[in-house]
Formats: sequence, structure tokens, C-alpha cells
Amino acid sequence: MKKVIAVFDIGKTNKKIFLFDKDFNVVYTNSIRFEECVDDDNYPCDDIEAIEIWIRKEIKTIQDNKAFSIKAINFSTHGATLVYLDEAGKRITPLYNYLKPLDLDFTPFYDANGGVEEFSRKTASPAYGMLNAGLQIYWLKQSKPHFYSKAKNILHYPQYLSYLFSNKITSDFTSVGAHTAVWDFDNMQYHEWLEKENISLPQPKPGKNAALSIVNGQEMAIGKGLHDSSSSIIPLLEEHENSNREFILLSTGTWIICMNPFSKETLTDEQLKSDCLCFMTPDKKQIKSSMQFLGRVHEVNAIALSEYFSVEKNHYLELQLNKDLCSEILNKGESIFFPDTIADDFKGDLKQLSTFESYELAYYQIIYEIVQRVHQGISRILDADNNLKDVYISGGFNRNDIFVEYLQQLMPEQKIQFPKGKNASALGAALLMKSYIND
Repeated sequence: MKKVIAVFDIGKTNKKIFLFDKDFNVVYTNSIRFEECVDDDNYPCDDIEAIEIWIRKEIKTIQDNKAFSIKAINFSTHGATLVYLDEAGKRITPLYNYLKPLDLDFTPFYDANGGVEEFSRKTASPAYGMLNAGLQIYWLKQSKPHFYSKAKNILHYPQYLSYLFSNKITSDFTSVGAHTAVWDFDNMQYHEWLEKENISLPQPKPGKNAALSIVNGQEMAIGKGLHDSSSSIIPLLEEHENSNREFILLSTGTWIICMNPFSKETLTDEQLKSDCLCFMTPDKKQIKSSMQFLGRVHEVNAIALSEYFSVEKNHYLELQLNKDLCSEILNKGESIFFPDTIADDFKGDLKQLSTFESYELAYYQIIYEIVQRVHQGISRILDADNNLKDVYISGGFNRNDIFVEYLQQLMPEQKIQFPKGKNASALGAALLMKSYIND
């Protein structure tokens, strides 16, 4: 039997499992999508029960087939998601959706903790409501005391999936550092507001720590799990361990997240106001980042374009790269669909579609306006004395030649590259388990 590391990579849309061999090649993969259910407020959320059943079934099926010997399991999930456990270790609440509006005035909370600007700077967490996982705890305590009063332990999503196999209450630096509003980046420890509110969270440990557990009669190492965007930079950090070439990673999907692990400067108020924040590596180092919901913007407007021009919704995949058209639109420098801020429904000014002769011209303009915002995000997270050489693009947009060409023209001094392995967040989670497959 081939020794493997199993990694569950749980996104908002796709839930995937990968098996990596000792050389970190993917030797098996499977993916599934689940229909959403609703929470106790009738708001859409992930069906956590179905996800749990699928995860357990996947592991059991692989064990029963006897082609692979699982030596370790790890997890990579989206952030801003918590699980509350009662005294018996059972889940109390639904898996609340991070897009859910929070019906609570946080002004008293921010006022008690130095004001919104200073608190956000210190915790490297712009005031994002439900996207700040720590504020979800505060909201649950204030708004749903019937749930909160039963909560014995609170876990981030990746640590909960780990708990299903290890039965260990854990935390990791990538999860607590992901715009949670619970981590004090000035002192690199939990923020004092948690103690004031009598909220106890597990102390995070380095990501390579794992627990040995018996799973269906077989011993294996269970990793603590990681925040997916933070996990996706691990392969590049390992690859550049003995290099002084500075790089940034664009992790692209529903969110486009620009990550700079070389920044030494403290996050400023101005950066915070411009969607900048900090993540953490598994070993507690800052990653200056900017985060924009631009993948969602692309999705919504690509559908609108397809409807207007009566083509398939993924028609952009059939477009040929026209470098001259990219240059022409860049030189004009016009923001037509998004002249100001992006609307709450993510749609551009679709009345402008009547001014375009073809789907192709309109799509090139949309991508230009998205890339301009990405470029601004990159510029905001660079230190004054940066020596940026490489820009790596992982995720869906690294297959979009138009996106890549615009970025290359905007950054002619840098080399646009693509990580060697696909599925970067899953690979990062697997790399942390390497000692268990090499034993």
C-alpha cells in the first residue's frame, strides 16, 4: 500500500479531498458540492452535518479499498467560521455563514476597546462584521444566550474538522490571525477583550504539531488544520527558504487576497481603511495582506455580460488573448463599470453595456477594472524599501490569460509566476505533515 497524507480542502463552494504521496504528488482526489441549508434565523448556511458525514465516509472508503495507507490527515478551510461545543463535545449551533448580516450595534464594544480604528489596527482586522470571527462570539453571547450559555469550547472551522478525528481542543496561528479581531498583533497574543468578556479560547500551537489517533482501527497523525489562504503560501515559503527573492502571492477565488510575507512594517490606519489586514504563518509570523471580494465581482458581472450578449455564462473561457487590446484599454485608463466603489450587489454600471460592440470588448474592460484594484491592493502591502521580484498567482485567475496579461503590463519590473503545484492550500496543509509520512 502506498503511504499518503489525506487533506480535506473545504471551500465555500467546493469540498475536496486530496491524497498526497511522499513526494507530494496528488495520487487521488474527489470533490463534491452540497446544497445549502438554513440556520435558526432562516439565513443560508453550509450543511455541516452532510459535510461531516462525507468526510468520515471518504476516509473509511479509502481505508477499505486498501490501495493507500493514510499516515496523516490535515484540513484547510475558509475562515470566519466557528463551531461551538457543549460540555459533551457536541456541536450547538448551525455553521453560521460569514456573509450573514449581524443585527447588533458594535459601537459600545469598539468604544470599550480603544475605538474602532485603534482596535482594528491592533488586531489587524478591518471592521467586517461577521467576517471578524471574534465578533461572532460577541454577537452570539449578546443575541443568542440560550446557545452561548451551553458553549464549553469554541473552535475555528479547521480545528473542528480535526477534532472530529482527534477529539482534541486546539487552535493554530493561521486561524486566529485571519481577520478574527481576537489576536493582538502588537503583542502577538490574544487580545485582552476576550478575558474581559470571560471568553476562553485554546492557545494556538505551531502548525506542525499533530495528534496521534486511532481512526477505524488504524493509527494516524491528525493535523490541527489551517486557514486556507494562509495555507496556500506555505509551499512558496518552503521553496524560497534559502532564497532572498521577495515575492507576493495572489490567492484568487471568490476572494482575491494579496499576501506579502516579507513586510516588516506595522499595519497603518490608512491600510486598514483600504481592505488591508494581516494573516499569520503556521509559526506565528505576520503576513501583510489585502483582501477584496473581486472573484465574486467577476462571477456576477460575467453572468450579466453573458445575458446581455446572449452567450454562455462561461463564454470568457473561449476568448483568445489580445495583448494589443489590453494595452489599448490600459492606456485609456477609464473606469466605466466601477467608476467609484463597488456596490453591495457587486454589479457594475450595466447600463454601460450598450456602449460596447461586443462581449469581448466589455469583458476585457471588466477584467481591466478588476486588475486595477488588484494592483492597488498589491501596492498597499509593500514596504517602502521592498525588493519585490516575483508575483505568484494561485487559484482560478491563474488560468485567465487576460487577467495575467493586464497584471504583467501593470508590473513590468516583476516576473509573473505560477506555483509549481496546483491546489496550493491543500498542498500547504500536506507539507506540515511531511514528518509523519517519512517515518
